[in-house]
Amino acid sequence: MGHLVLVGLPGVGKTTLARALAERWHTEALDTDDVLASAVGASAAQYLRDEGEKNYRTREFEALRAALHEASDAVIATGGGIVCSSGARAALSEEFTLWLDCDDDVILARLGDGDRPLLAAGPAEGLARLRSEREEWYREVSRGRIDTSAPLDEVVAHVAREVDRLTR
Repeated sequence: MGHLVLVGLPGVGKTTLARALAERWHTEALDTDDVLASAVGASAAQYLRDEGEKNYRTREFEALRAALHEASDAVIATGGGIVCSSGARAALSEEFTLWLDCDDDVILARLGDGDRPLLAAGPAEGLARLRSEREEWYREVSRGRIDTSAPLDEVVAHVAREVDRLTR
């Protein structure tokens, strides 16, 4: 299978979908936030708050590289801002990467009171800003955009069909 890397804004379902796809395909699910947390001894959100975004992006790229090298077959969920690093964009462009997306209202409902430092000042405004900053990069690194608004089982089936279609 190789790698399937999932990118997209916070709350689009990257981690949830990675786990569901890995279970369907009997492979490993990795999350770069978990890889980062293991490396720094703090949650990704806490590290971002403590060390600032520049240091965080460096560690996030290191976590992506580690995840790509950890398993030859894996579904990898990334942090929403992984595309902010040119090095990460280059690495993602060489992988089978899909952009997960859905309406901001759906994302905001999913996020609830989650620990999202870049959205703390105002979730709706922050999400709109992140979308504006990152959308072009998501498109640049991805083989396709997947709408994740539907129930999980429908999204899993849709991704499986897309991966099959795009790898023929």
